[in-house]
Amino acid sequence: MSTLFTNIGELWVFDVEAGVSVLREAALVADGGRVAWYGPRAEAPDADERVDLGGRAVLPGWVDSHTHLVFDGDRSREFEARMAGRPYEAGGIAVTTDATRAATDDRLRRLVAGRVREAQRGGTTTIETKTGYGLSVDEEARHARIAAELVDEVTFLGAHLVPAGWDADAYVDLVTGEMLDAVRPHVTWLDVFCEEGAFTVEQSRRVLEAGRRAGLGLRVHGNQLGHSGGVALAVDLGAASVDHVNHLSDDDVEALAASATVATILPACDLSTRAPFAPARRLLDAGAVVAIASNCNPGTSYTSSMNFCVGTAVLQQHLTLEEAIRAATLGGAMALRRTDVGSLRVGARADLHVLDAPAAIHLAYRPGMPLTHRVWRAGEPLTEGTA
Repeated sequence: MSTLFTNIGELWVFDVEAGVSVLREAALVADGGRVAWYGPRAEAPDADERVDLGGRAVLPGWVDSHTHLVFDGDRSREFEARMAGRPYEAGGIAVTTDATRAATDDRLRRLVAGRVREAQRGGTTTIETKTGYGLSVDEEARHARIAAELVDEVTFLGAHLVPAGWDADAYVDLVTGEMLDAVRPHVTWLDVFCEEGAFTVEQSRRVLEAGRRAGLGLRVHGNQLGHSGGVALAVDLGAASVDHVNHLSDDDVEALAASATVATILPACDLSTRAPFAPARRLLDAGAVVAIASNCNPGTSYTSSMNFCVGTAVLQQHLTLEEAIRAATLGGAMALRRTDVGSLRVGARADLHVLDAPAAIHLAYRPGMPLTHRVWRAGEPLTEGTA
């Protein structure tokens, strides 16, 4: 069945081939879950059904390319202490590991499904999530299996932290051997936390090379807490993305600009940890591809609101509105090496995020307001209207 979405105030298309970013007074036709046509409202073809969007702005659904949704437990006390002056350290992950290991399959499934629904209510239609709170063969495999039931893209992050009582190199042997074999049926990506207090560049390289031999795409947590070498490693190995990127040298920026590795910034995490914001303006000016993601997790960014992340990138990181929306849609798709989402070009999946505003600038102009009106994924409604 085809659906005509009409009376669109702003339509953010991001059709790279046609050179179209935004149309005003627009319409769009979805058919078979894909975009079949877009253009001026007055020229819209007929369709089986018609949805009048009342002059609202329409964006592609957000593509959240970096989350950690498979967890149990509460770390609000840790957050409160950090707000009182204690800095973030990677070791806080162990607190979540204990709680998550203790959760039943049914409980974890309910928790992840609830977080996915929250993200969808905020306009997110494509979600990546990682393992990394199991840190044992059985637990990492269990978390990967549950995640694969509920999200679009699953990343193996057994190399999130060295568990207590383990020698780091021995743990890398486990991650690159038995653990990788156990999760492989459920994941398409592999990630590593290349950072002081987690894994060295040499250990991270071993993990990434094992993932590549297993046929997995590569991602890197890099340069969050300092100049860790994660960016250079990601570019050297052709990783799809390197995420956080708070601390960059000129060489790092130049390497990213000359590569296909996407620099993923995580604005909500930077706020929550009181870290220096990732230098998104500098990256874009150099020609690097930038993505925006939520980094939803219990320790450093407990939000899945991409509206908030986009608004923050405009207000605090000096991105233009178009740059921020592109990073949270097309940029996220590029970080996942997806060509079917992140835009509303003809042939793309019909993922529509309708704002309760006539123009997308309201995401920054009215920060924190509940601006998502309705969401469609593959032409099917995920949410009902707010008014």
